[in-house]
Amino acid sequence: NFHRRDAMLNGLTGRQVQRIFKALAHEHVHNDARSLVEYCCFRYLSRDNSDFHPSLRELAFQRLIFVTMLAWNDPYDEDNGVADASTAHHLFRALVGAEKGLSLDLWTTYLGELLKVHHGRQTHKIGDNFLSDEQVLCIGSSRKRPVLKWEQNTAWPGHLTLTNKALYFEAIGLAGMKKPLRLDLTDHNSKIEKAKVGPFGSRLFDSAVSVSSGSVSNEWTLEFVDFGGEMRRDVWLAFINEIISVYKFIREYGPSDDDPTIHHVYGARRGKKRAVSSATNSIARLQSLQFIRRLHEDPAKLVQFSYLSGAPFGDVVLQTLAVRFWGGSLITNSKVANERSLQRHKHSEGSSSGRSQVFDIDGSVYLGKWMTSPSWASSHSVSFWRGSSVKHGVILSKSLVVADKNLVEKAMVICKEKSKVVDKTHATIVAATVEGIPSNIDLFKELVLPFAIMAQKFKKLQRWENPRSTICFLLLVYTVIFRNMLFYIFPFTLMAMALSMLALKGLREQGRLGRSFGKVTIRDQPPSNTIQKIVALKEAMASVENSLQHLNVSLLKMRTIFLAGQPEVTTQVALILLASSAVLLVVPFRYILAVSTLDLFTRELEFRREMVAAFISFVKERWESIHAAPVIVLPYEGDDNSNKTLPAKASRQTESKDVQDQRSDIYVNGIRPS
Repeated sequence: NFHRRDAMLNGLTGRQVQRIFKALAHEHVHNDARSLVEYCCFRYLSRDNSDFHPSLRELAFQRLIFVTMLAWNDPYDEDNGVADASTAHHLFRALVGAEKGLSLDLWTTYLGELLKVHHGRQTHKIGDNFLSDEQVLCIGSSRKRPVLKWEQNTAWPGHLTLTNKALYFEAIGLAGMKKPLRLDLTDHNSKIEKAKVGPFGSRLFDSAVSVSSGSVSNEWTLEFVDFGGEMRRDVWLAFINEIISVYKFIREYGPSDDDPTIHHVYGARRGKKRAVSSATNSIARLQSLQFIRRLHEDPAKLVQFSYLSGAPFGDVVLQTLAVRFWGGSLITNSKVANERSLQRHKHSEGSSSGRSQVFDIDGSVYLGKWMTSPSWASSHSVSFWRGSSVKHGVILSKSLVVADKNLVEKAMVICKEKSKVVDKTHATIVAATVEGIPSNIDLFKELVLPFAIMAQKFKKLQRWENPRSTICFLLLVYTVIFRNMLFYIFPFTLMAMALSMLALKGLREQGRLGRSFGKVTIRDQPPSNTIQKIVALKEAMASVENSLQHLNVSLLKMRTIFLAGQPEVTTQVALILLASSAVLLVVPFRYILAVSTLDLFTRELEFRREMVAAFISFVKERWESIHAAPVIVLPYEGDDNSNKTLPAKASRQTESKDVQDQRSDIYVNGIRPS
């Protein structure tokens, strides 16, 4: 009876809805119950295009959505179940937690909190301290969990407010509230990262973030005090990073505000507003989750743009979001309309390219002029857009497709599959790490300082910082190559080293180098107490340990390649080695060396920078997909226990016991503080 209840919402009888559905849908889904329920629900949802559906406040509608989700999932356990959006799978896992499934009580509680968040945003009054076009998203104000702003080893408590454009901090002084400070988050240089703070520069507390906008002078260090763990810091990190990421997305994938072509596409002028609204909705969902239960998922995975900016295949998902936000029907003259028809015909034939305009499933056009991001020219992007058409579904809008998926969902299916591969590979890497090797980092840095200086000088030559020096160096190199003087380089190098050593020996015997010559000098650490020394030692050990872990992981991956741990990767590497050997046998070595030198000194130039970056990204992606060989740890001396595989580092970490204490929170003008 699901479709009957949905039909009542549409003002039709069940039989009428069935007849309409059979007239629109493909023949093979006429008797598909789930597709019929989808059509009834999507038909009702398509009546309202607002970001927050007004019927969501009704308890009956909440129950109907829950029952509809059961209708989607229950008869089709072997299928994909509920349609997947960019963060829906992470959101579901965070909502369910350790429970087996989503209960109606938990569902209604979550929706109730979501309603409170949206209601608080609508009823909150913008004060004189905020810009009139900004919307307050979250307020950090709680007596038990203050927000501290660190300046020159001094912490100032205050009220932190996040809007859809900026951060505001109102310090609490002896005479009351001070004038609020504003940090713009829309700047292209804005960034945020985790930070450690503490008295006297000790960096003792790992509960802060560093937010900057444009310059070093415009940088804030904010500590989110939470005696239950660091989850509050991570949640605020996700909040702020989502706002920064959405404006980065707008600059990369959206047209500029002064672009005249946005007037040629219906609704394109509202694309920026749609993108920002999508980000604020992600923040609202995360706020609702942290209010009702402990978060088991990383908060960064629960906000859309932050997650996609680092996810595999995330650039294509961002492209589909850009097409959804800025795409629309052309509203120009018939000539442009004819060009649109021609482009649509080409698109249907699968001949889309990196610079051609693309179309959404409902025919909305996204102009090629707006495709300024290099990701549009990538091979996986071109391949996705060639097969992005809907063949059998009933299209009600850009985001509502019956018996098929919209573009964002199609891209997210691929993103989710690639993420599983990356997570599986990461699990093997984490399982291969070994801990506990201390070292003296300062001494090591001093010993390798000459090599670091040489590398820095060579890097300057490579970047053409002094063109005259680079040209002279290249002339010398090519003279050596093409004059067949390569065989003399190694003997002359040994001769120069020997003469230098003998010269230094003679100067030392004459006492002309001084007593301190040749001694390795390192500076002592500043005066510190026992806790600071322990923290410094721990950081030094962690740094060396991390480097050794990465080295071991690289060696384990090479072991996997050479021992055919992943046969397909071994085959690819073997073919590359065979091709390289063939080139070395056929082509004279001096020509190979000349080409390699030319490549080395031109990769930093403007005309090759994007191509080199794309190649490095491809190699990095392939390298990350290689599994690390398993590491077996034997029992200690005569222990009868059987051999065990080294456990994953993530499983050894203690779970955060951070449970949000909502009884200590207060409401500030309808906005619940975090």
